[in-house]
Amino acid sequence: MSPILIGIAAFIAIASLVGGVAVLLHEKPAGKIEDRLDVMTGQGRSSLEKGRLAAQNSILNQPLEDQPSFIENVLNRFGNFELFFEQADTSLTFSNLMMTAGILTLVGAGAGAATGINLLLIPIVALIMGSLPLVWLFLRRRRRLRAFAVQLPDALEMLGRSLRAGQSLAAGFNAISEELSSPISDEFGRVFEEQNLGIALEDSLNSLGERIPNLDLQFFCTAVILQRQTGGDLAEILDKIGSLIRERFQIWGQVQALTGEGRLSGAVLLGLPVALFLVVYQMNPDYVSVLFTDPLGKKMLAGAIVMQIFGALVIRKIVNIKV
Repeated sequence: MSPILIGIAAFIAIASLVGGVAVLLHEKPAGKIEDRLDVMTGQGRSSLEKGRLAAQNSILNQPLEDQPSFIENVLNRFGNFELFFEQADTSLTFSNLMMTAGILTLVGAGAGAATGINLLLIPIVALIMGSLPLVWLFLRRRRRLRAFAVQLPDALEMLGRSLRAGQSLAAGFNAISEELSSPISDEFGRVFEEQNLGIALEDSLNSLGERIPNLDLQFFCTAVILQRQTGGDLAEILDKIGSLIRERFQIWGQVQALTGEGRLSGAVLLGLPVALFLVVYQMNPDYVSVLFTDPLGKKMLAGAIVMQIFGALVIRKIVNIKV
């Protein structure tokens, strides 16, 4: 049988096994709804069983789909992964992400085995394929936060004009959520909805600052909270913050233009050894295989990888100028 067919069959079998186990272990939402209704109405269960459900599952104060796994509970001790997914604005959960990464890892290993490449390169291909979901999540979060930072000056100016027109601060938040695009409309609209539900403005702004790690947004939240406590012209404060952000963007653009040559040189220096390795491996595999078979070659390869990583960090430190 062809190696390609063997790899495809192995991938389908493993994917079916993983999907079946996930379906069996995943509790249906209908069952959670029934449990919640039983606890709320006090029917169908004894008091001891209802107490056990309330203590173990916290049915009354948790969303139906929000049941973190054991791995999520362990990893949340080292960082707030739920906040990271919220910042990326994705409906994926940690379990779904890890399952996707595992499937892509198997696909990479199967594709590497089917194409007949060196056995030592198969784990590298599998690792690259498995890291694609994580890279996608990081890029999505970074793009969303950057878009929020670009929209923030316009939002502050709109909020200042709304205050000068005699509208309330909550009405200004609602105008931002209706007039501007995502992601800033989603975040300010959430603050507006939280106020409608009775949450204090200070708590809503603090939550906004936790969801969006932006220094200019922290200035805005602090200014609004202080103005509500001490008084003052909030519209003028917002105009000054907006102009300060625009001047910072202008300086940042100049810095990016001045460091463009260094960033391009760094990309070429980091990508050239890898591209040269692939070209030589394609032309003469026996010549490159010495790096994987000879002990000295393995040491040279490990040293080259370490030096590449060190060089990338040094170049990043040089061209990454904070404004």
